[in-house]
Amino acid sequence: MTDSPTITWASWVMVATLGLTWGATFLVTEIALTGITPFWLAAGRVGFAAVLMSGIWVALGAKLFAAPPPASAKGALLAIGGFSTAIPFMLLAWGQQYVTGGFAGVSMASVALIVLPLAHFLVPGERLTWRRTLGFCIGFVGVCVLIGGQAFESTGQSLETAGRIACVSAACCYGLSSVLMRRLPAVDPIGLSTVLLLIAACITIPMAIINEGPPPLPDTQTLVVIAFLGLIPTAAANMLRVLVIRSAGPVFMSITNYQVPLWSVFMGAWFLNEPLPPSLMLAMVLILMGVGLSQYGALRRLFSGASPKE
Repeated sequence: MTDSPTITWASWVMVATLGLTWGATFLVTEIALTGITPFWLAAGRVGFAAVLMSGIWVALGAKLFAAPPPASAKGALLAIGGFSTAIPFMLLAWGQQYVTGGFAGVSMASVALIVLPLAHFLVPGERLTWRRTLGFCIGFVGVCVLIGGQAFESTGQSLETAGRIACVSAACCYGLSSVLMRRLPAVDPIGLSTVLLLIAACITIPMAIINEGPPPLPDTQTLVVIAFLGLIPTAAANMLRVLVIRSAGPVFMSITNYQVPLWSVFMGAWFLNEPLPPSLMLAMVLILMGVGLSQYGALRRLFSGASPKE
């Protein structure tokens, strides 16, 4: 896919929906982890999503590429399936045992800064500009302000450095998979979402068996939560992610990572009565400034009614 990214009102709505969905996922995941182990939680939600999307895809004709793809596309699919879901899920499941939640949050926010140089060299129409770079840096500072002292404080655990490397590596996986996905030839988005989830399931399920043994027998509440995680933040969100990356590009998609910590804080305050940090307003201003500055061209074209091409 070589055409320039096209950012429309639908692109903004999808990115906002993804930010809300993934921000709320942390709360739901905490509930699920009371009844199932981390690797089996990841395998369960990915497996459920893969089965669900497979049924939808088959019902629609099970088409993937619009034309016979080059041989390299098959290898790219395997890489994207691993880097977009399976590998980062496992890295985070292991790494978060040894790092603070704040550091994990900052790691995910760094996806935008990782995508910028990758997209500059690998994706047509995603040139690295001073405005875009400054905007994403301001947004990243906003996330650090929101998280506060937990962002870089130490847990004192012996494997903390390895845990931090795992979290940053997960962020790199997300960034790389977004760029690779954008570079695929013409492809059916439902088929692409399904194939990527099937590949991820083929990786996460064996890894769960290796690390945690046979699957546990969770209670009814945990099964319902896993089904919810598989349906909304995995299957449906993966579909939206594919649509955004394929149309608006990986750089635009990466602004989702600045929204997730904000929604996570709001959800914690709303449902768990957690106190809102005093730095919330400053963080929100910085994040919105960063998004506005980095997407200035797209916003100007959107409101002026000109061509939405970046």
